[in-house]
Amino acid sequence: MHKSATSLASSKSPGRIAKLGKTIYKDFARNRALYLIVLPVIAFYILFHYVPMYGALIAFQNFRPALGMSGSEWVGFDHFIRFFNGPFFWRLVRNTFVLNLQLLIFGFPAPIILSLLMNELGSKRFKRIVQSITYMPFFLSAIVVAGIVVDFTMSTGIITELVVFFGGTRRNMLADASIWRSIFVAQDIWRTAGWGTIIYLAALSSIDQEQYEAAMIDGAGRLRRLWSITIPGIMPTIVILLILRMGSMMSIGFETIMLLASPPVYPVADVIGYYVFRVGIIQMNFSFATAVGLFNSVINFTLLVSANAISRRVNETSLW
Repeated sequence: MHKSATSLASSKSPGRIAKLGKTIYKDFARNRALYLIVLPVIAFYILFHYVPMYGALIAFQNFRPALGMSGSEWVGFDHFIRFFNGPFFWRLVRNTFVLNLQLLIFGFPAPIILSLLMNELGSKRFKRIVQSITYMPFFLSAIVVAGIVVDFTMSTGIITELVVFFGGTRRNMLADASIWRSIFVAQDIWRTAGWGTIIYLAALSSIDQEQYEAAMIDGAGRLRRLWSITIPGIMPTIVILLILRMGSMMSIGFETIMLLASPPVYPVADVIGYYVFRVGIIQMNFSFATAVGLFNSVINFTLLVSANAISRRVNETSLW
């Protein structure tokens, strides 16, 4: 009996595989243009995201470029242990998490609020002007943005002059560790909030306008329509982007940090990304830098999976 069931299942397997292959072929023939459009994106992620994962093995080696990965000494978890016991471990983890937490609290709602404000504008022409003005900072390079911030916050900068006018102290604001994080978060919001509205404005445009008409007939004011229709309408988009944001809670680009930070503010500004850059590129300690980066990626992956699981359980919205 058992043998006959096994042979029957095995005889059906080739047929199922052939049927699946035929279905995929038909779908490809029918949607050939769509597959060709998405092919460069798939190739990009395979070549620049998945293939380089093989290089993460050097985190467990004492890698020497002259010897290659096959000839370098295998050291196991020595680099990880050295990083965990190092003098900068807790400072790097704390600064990276605190900066990302502040960006999450203040930066994540910024494009949502800006999108809601734009959505309430009656003039389409004025709306396009506002969109263009808020988009522009995103297209500036990190060097230009950092240069603007440095010039405006130096001891003779325009922002410093305004602070002095209202009774503040004249100083180089970027050299003050007590306000450095606030300046960093503010410049990030200024640079990215406008660009972040694109997704939310697209979500707002998909809300059924008949809901607004029905609410107006029932006497609902603008705030009531905003709270009862607009926000629930874009809530799935907000949740998805929040889950993705949680997956990068321990990552922050080193470029802006490198341009804005100086030794006096390293106790609050030094983050894992900048540390990996210094150790891996400047000191050429490739294995140790890879170990630190791999640790960071594992933490981010754990946060992403956890946030997705919590979201799926709480409001049934998730990435998978």
